[in-house]
Amino acid sequence: MSGEQAVALALNSGSSSLKYAALDIVADPPAVITEGEVDPAQGAEAFAAIDHALDRVGASSPRAVGHRIVHGGPKLLEHCFVDQTVIRHLEEAEPFAPLHVPAALALLRSAASRYPRAAQIACFDTAFHAGMPDVARTLPIPRALRQDGLHRYGFHGLSCESIVQQLRQELPRRLIVAHLGNGASVTAILDGKSIDTSMGLTPTGGVIMGTRCGDIDPGVIIHLLRQRRCTASELETIVDKQGGMLGISGMSGDMRRLRASADDDAVLAIRMFCRSVSKQIAGMMAAMGGADCLVFTGGIGEHDGAVREEICADLAWAGVYLRDATSLPIVRECRAIVLPSNEAGQIAEHVRTLFCSARWDDLARTLVH
Repeated sequence: MSGEQAVALALNSGSSSLKYAALDIVADPPAVITEGEVDPAQGAEAFAAIDHALDRVGASSPRAVGHRIVHGGPKLLEHCFVDQTVIRHLEEAEPFAPLHVPAALALLRSAASRYPRAAQIACFDTAFHAGMPDVARTLPIPRALRQDGLHRYGFHGLSCESIVQQLRQELPRRLIVAHLGNGASVTAILDGKSIDTSMGLTPTGGVIMGTRCGDIDPGVIIHLLRQRRCTASELETIVDKQGGMLGISGMSGDMRRLRASADDDAVLAIRMFCRSVSKQIAGMMAAMGGADCLVFTGGIGEHDGAVREEICADLAWAGVYLRDATSLPIVRECRAIVLPSNEAGQIAEHVRTLFCSARWDDLARTLVH
């Protein structure tokens, strides 16, 4: 690929937005050409807007499209070219993340239709956590169920990877990443490898989130099944769409709206969110025998200083303190810092690695139609 520009399009789909970045993967590291956000509900018009942005900067059509895939199920744990076998495995993985996988499949098919000569590449959020030790990976359920692929997968892997990459020159041995947004997780990273993380089989588990409940007593689910006769769909709505800070506040799962309210339940929702994060951070400290660096990232983690202060105040027993009102917190000899997540950059890195190692004849056989 030397001597010319090779455009990779990185797609990061959320519940209401599609973030995109076009990067030149000839450059090392890949260089951003243009980036933006479109409404995925617009379908073909969303890709028209992306193409218009490429035209404005004189970029060529993408030679590869990298997709952030939240969950690939038990058969897809490494970033890979997308072919019909991968599509089939993704379809089988839908029950693991019904909020995310169907939308990812629809976007993948749309991108393949829009760019028929581009290789489609799946980049999995679960891949970074695939090597977690058994003590973190195993769920306390019967072995027969675990053999069906029910174990802790972990998510926000591309975000965690991007933090490791940013710190690579002075990578702390014991690193904790708190990715705090509408979806939130805390990950323990030892010597650059994930060894434990708060999310489990699905992105619903772990800390309290915007609309997701996080970890709750399984007896609550059993109670709702017995007493309310809830269906699986109704339970899914309760824990994924009506829980979390929205459920606590009765108002919103958006931290900005909660901050603007003086309502007692809105205040309680914020306090409970912060407490759940600090408890997970403490657990990750236990998993590594302490921490050398704590990184806040994600929309809330990067932009809400009051949340960071409250979380650190909860961890004062571990030596967390603020030097003054504007300084960053310190965990004993551990820096607590803010870094932006760069999932698009990580997608481009994986696209570059896979693309550079393959011949075009091989790529042509993976094209999805």
